Amino acid sequence: MISNTINRSGILILTLLFTMSIGLGAAPKTNNISPKVDESTTQEFTTKIKGKKIKYTATIGNQPVWDKEGQPTATLFYTYYQRSDVKSNETRPLVISFNGGPGSASVWMHMAYTGPKILNVDDEGYPLQPYGTKTNPYSILDVADIVFVNPVNTGYSRVLPDKDGKMPSRDKQKSQFFGVNADIKYLADWISTFVTRNNRWRSPKYLIGESYGTTRVAGLSHELQNNQWMYLNGVILVSPTDMGIKRDGPVKSANRLPYFAAAAWYHNKLNAELQNKDLINVLNEAEKFTINEYIPALAQGGFIAQQHKESIARKVSYYSGLPVKTVLQNNLDISTSFFWKDLLRDESKTLGRLDSRYLGIDEQDAGSRPDYYAELTSWLHSFTPAINYYLREELGYKTDLKYNMFGSVHPWDRSNNNTGKSLRLAMAQNPYLNVMVQAGYYDGATNYFDAKYSMWQIDQSGKMKDRLSFKGYRSGHMMYLRKEDLKQSNQDIRDFIKASLPNAATPAKY
Repeated sequence: MISNTINRSGILILTLLFTMSIGLGAAPKTNNISPKVDESTTQEFTTKIKGKKIKYTATIGNQPVWDKEGQPTATLFYTYYQRSDVKSNETRPLVISFNGGPGSASVWMHMAYTGPKILNVDDEGYPLQPYGTKTNPYSILDVADIVFVNPVNTGYSRVLPDKDGKMPSRDKQKSQFFGVNADIKYLADWISTFVTRNNRWRSPKYLIGESYGTTRVAGLSHELQNNQWMYLNGVILVSPTDMGIKRDGPVKSANRLPYFAAAAWYHNKLNAELQNKDLINVLNEAEKFTINEYIPALAQGGFIAQQHKESIARKVSYYSGLPVKTVLQNNLDISTSFFWKDLLRDESKTLGRLDSRYLGIDEQDAGSRPDYYAELTSWLHSFTPAINYYLREELGYKTDLKYNMFGSVHPWDRSNNNTGKSLRLAMAQNPYLNVMVQAGYYDGATNYFDAKYSMWQIDQSGKMKDRLSFKGYRSGHMMYLRKEDLKQSNQDIRDFIKASLPNAATPAKY
């Protein structure tokens, strides 16, 4: 069954004006490459999740962002999966999913994590040809409906011309969309409209964000409560950024070491005594050293006693796989870019940034950083053809508009980022709200120990630590690409959702 809707008077006129506009960001004068401003198409599908047959609908479309005068300022492209073999959605959870960047489309988690279809990749996440999709047997669609949202200029989402048919200036676009707080504000409005249109106000609601998307959903948790009066049951932070929680100086430098230990262990570069231990045991040791010895040593800077400096260097070498001499030459402070370049320098290989299992080759073995990031080029191999194929040929979204894997959103206004503390306040105000952090041990961009540290700092009082949890995986930034972790991480979300659904007779109070 296919249904189509076009809403709000004047939308078709605005679409025509968009195709005729000139100047910054104007669309070419071809109807098929102007955005679809406000319409949707729904189809029915069947899949198998955890061996059980599941019926669902996939709604794909665009929904506008409105200004105070009721004029559409942008249109956001989304894909909404809803299980159709259930009687009512009033108790059925709704998961609202964002990726990060900022400037990244929702393609990553959509096509590799929680959705009903995933990439054609091998069990470790490396691309295979022919490019395309396959059934995701671990999707959370059995327990929750999911909407994947593309912020402005990502996917097929675009800025729209004003009522006079003119595109707003870049400064105006930045103030409307391209900054920590502007992003949160317009997306909260959009979510409220989506929930209203789809009759989901009674449903338990969850936000999931990956990478910069964690900054986004942390801020949205408070914005939705305080300006949309929408209360959540859960927030899932996948490979989180700092969310405005400071970790500068010695903390920033030292927190890298447990990740270094993970990557070195994976590539068999640790001392034999350490290498023969299980990864988790290695990380537990590295974390204790980092907190109890490494941070205090770095805090002493150039005034650290030489004997103590050399002792710390030996331990950093022990956990990082780098030579003691190299650690000393870097004054105990190893940058991630240097680590990616140096760990396998003798083998003429570099490590991936977002997933250090991936290897690259540089023009020269000398230098202090890799020429490129091997994991990202690998991922783009499979994600780009898969999403373009899937949306057009399986879901029937016909357009010549370019699908932006990474859109034009910079410069991004990062000022006044208090999203971590906003999340804490949202939790304090809402006794139902729970938070789960998911991170891959081999992620060198948003490393897992930084994720733990940020989780510890969200609520320094410790009064809500029973509502904060951490899950780690033996893969990288997109830990779900590895089959074993795809299965486990989806199950962790499934368990998190079930655990955070209160009984009908449980009031929201302390």
